[in-house]
Amino acid sequence: MTTDRNTTPRPAMSTGPGLVRAARASLGGLITLLTTRHVSLYAAAVLRFGYGLCYLVFLLREFPHRDEIWGPDSPWTPALAHQLFAQTGWFSFLTLSNSLIYFDFCYAAAIIVCALFLLGWRTRAMSVAFALVVASFHARAIFMTDGGDNLVLLMALYLTATACGRRWSLDARREDRRVRPRGRAPRQAGNDVWTPLSLARQPVVTALHNCGMFVICAQVCLLYGSAGLYKVQGSSWQSGTALHYVVNLDLFRPWPALSALLDHYPLLLAVLGYLTVLIQVAFPFALFSRLKYVLLVMLLAMHLGIAVLLGLPLFSAAMIVADAAFLPDRFYRAAAHTARRVLDRLRTHASTTPSPHVAMVPSQPGEPGLPRSGDDPALPAGVRARGQK
Repeated sequence: MTTDRNTTPRPAMSTGPGLVRAARASLGGLITLLTTRHVSLYAAAVLRFGYGLCYLVFLLREFPHRDEIWGPDSPWTPALAHQLFAQTGWFSFLTLSNSLIYFDFCYAAAIIVCALFLLGWRTRAMSVAFALVVASFHARAIFMTDGGDNLVLLMALYLTATACGRRWSLDARREDRRVRPRGRAPRQAGNDVWTPLSLARQPVVTALHNCGMFVICAQVCLLYGSAGLYKVQGSSWQSGTALHYVVNLDLFRPWPALSALLDHYPLLLAVLGYLTVLIQVAFPFALFSRLKYVLLVMLLAMHLGIAVLLGLPLFSAAMIVADAAFLPDRFYRAAAHTARRVLDRLRTHASTTPSPHVAMVPSQPGEPGLPRSGDDPALPAGVRARGQK
């Protein structure tokens, strides 16, 4: 009778406690990462600067038409707005008074808030004020908004949770001057009553910032994915004729000659349509690969085309700024370093290049460091002596 050499009983594997320990370790590492290190601080600064600039330019652009859009003379009167607010729960400080003076004051204050938020001055307070401004203007004329306005409103609300003023802001510059005055070492925390509160506040602020950036990225992925899937269901996108109908809409033809030129190439429009759907559907699945950067470049080209061909600059700018959230901080640090090197080279070149006006000014006798007429070495000694007399 033969025996199997592998009949030795093996101890039962106790996977339960091991899995629990692994899950606890993973959860602890995730909590540590979430509460100890800010992620994408430079991307948050770009979002702050981009959306602040977008809305500032938008308000300045519509300044001559402000009363007809949001003011007391708007066709959508404050009374109608109040009726809608009672149903939807929205709020707008523009409808608190029907006075034109009050509206102009609010409009000027909104422009100032956008500028201060853009520059990063008291960013925590300005981010809340900026979100209030965007929400109030959005709710006041909600039937005149588009996808760009909706995205700016969402991002303004999300940015209130982020530390978007830690980089490239007036707050960051002031903090750097306070922490390192005149090149000295950072100031050590004292034993005052605020130190424990500050230590307890830091993990909460860090976790809030990281969660805010995650929600921003998730919102953009949801936007692209849903837009691509909705396009797939449309018959015109399936047949490749969607862009043909788009470039022939009078409402979206700021450059009719350019739209007519593109309409002469139906094959190109069909390829661009299919490529648009493919990019939007594939983007959420390419976030953790190098293909993400290729798709970001293609999305940038797509939004620039939308801004020029369809006349939707605010929507395109809002989407381009949102895409900036997916670039890592090392990209922004490298870009800033390259920009500083280029500026230093330009300054050095400008300082070392002689001015063309210097050679045109003749040398004056008697100037310090220049020979006088009587001291010209080319003259005979007697002539020099007479000149000195």
